[in-house]
Amino acid sequence: MGFLKTALTSSVLLAGHAIAADLPSIKMKGSKFFFENGTQFFMKGVAYQQETGAAGETTTNKYIDPLSDEAICERDVPLLAALGTNTIRTYAIDPTADHSACMALLQENGIYVVSDLSEPALSINRDDPKWDTELFARYKSVVDEMSKYSNVIGFFAGNEVTNSKNNTEASAYVKAAVRDTKAYIADNINRWMGVGYAANDDDAIRAHIAQYFNCGEESDSIDFWGYNIYSWCGSESSMSISGYDKQVEFFQNYSVPVFFAEYGCNTGGAESRVWDDTTALYSDEMTDVFSGGIVYMYFQEDNDYGIVSISNDEASTMDNYKALKTKLASVSPSSTAYDSYSPTNSAQACPSIVDTWKASENLPPTPDSELCECMFNSISCGPASDLSTDDYGDIFAYICENDAEGCTGINGNATTGVYGPYVMCNDTQKLGYVLDHYYKSLDQASDACDFEGQAVVNSDVASDSACSDKLASASSAAEVAATATSPSTSNSTGTGSSSSESGNPANNLRMNRLFALGDLAIGAYLLVAMGVGAGMVLL
Repeated sequence: MGFLKTALTSSVLLAGHAIAADLPSIKMKGSKFFFENGTQFFMKGVAYQQETGAAGETTTNKYIDPLSDEAICERDVPLLAALGTNTIRTYAIDPTADHSACMALLQENGIYVVSDLSEPALSINRDDPKWDTELFARYKSVVDEMSKYSNVIGFFAGNEVTNSKNNTEASAYVKAAVRDTKAYIADNINRWMGVGYAANDDDAIRAHIAQYFNCGEESDSIDFWGYNIYSWCGSESSMSISGYDKQVEFFQNYSVPVFFAEYGCNTGGAESRVWDDTTALYSDEMTDVFSGGIVYMYFQEDNDYGIVSISNDEASTMDNYKALKTKLASVSPSSTAYDSYSPTNSAQACPSIVDTWKASENLPPTPDSELCECMFNSISCGPASDLSTDDYGDIFAYICENDAEGCTGINGNATTGVYGPYVMCNDTQKLGYVLDHYYKSLDQASDACDFEGQAVVNSDVASDSACSDKLASASSAAEVAATATSPSTSNSTGTGSSSSESGNPANNLRMNRLFALGDLAIGAYLLVAMGVGAGMVLL
């Protein structure tokens, strides 16, 4: 689910009365949220963004930033407030837009914000995960924009990125994003804002993924855990039928706040929802462990999960909005005072690598745009300026087959936890790195940097003292990665030959180059077809 499918006196605030000052920031202690005055905070939330696609995909970048249009906010915020909402979740915001008017309206109505950091075409893709300089820049820009507003609780570094046992490696990249975004906030923002993850509820990975994001060093792990859960369906459900009792049991020892990042099963359609799950969520059975939840969703669309319908820019509340309003008005969660609360829960143990969990505790490196630029400016052989990105795949495929050591510097393996120092660079920079490594492996032969005009020699490489330390450190890291991924010496040639001719890497590269350069595209095709080095082919 989600957008890509991604006590204050609330009786006064939620009635729509304006407040003169900023809302007090929410803070975290142990597994609970608190207002600044020490009263426990429970989310009574609504997912507030129009749907555009499925989670984890990068096929479109069309989205409507719900907090950048004052007229829309003036229409919707009063309805959110009248419902009893104190939190909204947004799934993508435009960090270059002006959010001041909408954020002021939310402030005036006592409503906080949790936002995802990604956008549809710039996110961690479960099928080809990366944590790179471009994505980190996006995350930082969202933090910079939203940190202006005291009613921002925090962010999700990912939403259902890993959604089955077949793509658990992607979680290493999301956890690296958590680590780096937390560090950026700590270094640049003068108040706490949390960074968490929103997971789907999948039997095969449910326990492992919750453990993984909460294990290890605190600086690397989530500040809060969100569950997108739709197991309470219909009026005949219950704590046991829905499995809510098992969720309470599992998370009772979790060390950070847990809440429903999405909920609201619609097996009978949106209007069939009577919201008994809301009553359960704020009952004594759950409030010692869960910090509330976020209803999916505000807008009624084709997926039939809405509580408000929009027609000709006019908003009309639906029957299940009214039912939810009644439920929220009747709940009174048991709370804990900040000063009397002494957390005792500790972080989870990291899950082992098994058939259903393939993400290592070792995380990808922090994206460093300066390192990538230093490297690219230092190369003696690089891509031609007019080379189309559509042609990158052929060159990557050829070089990574014939100079595997060079490609260890740009690749990562989330299961072994081995990452090259340039895994975070953009594709042009990565191509420059492997071209240069290949060129130097062939002793800078005159035809080793050509590729039928697709690569060129840079004869005027200038040394930059400011880059020397970074490049030296990266070179050492590349050697470690190459050693960790190299085959055993006895199998290095596959022939058992001990002759100096066949055992010399440069000679082997020359032989392969003479054989295949004239048929570069065909060779790349055959390489992919045979499944050799498929993980290194960037298409």
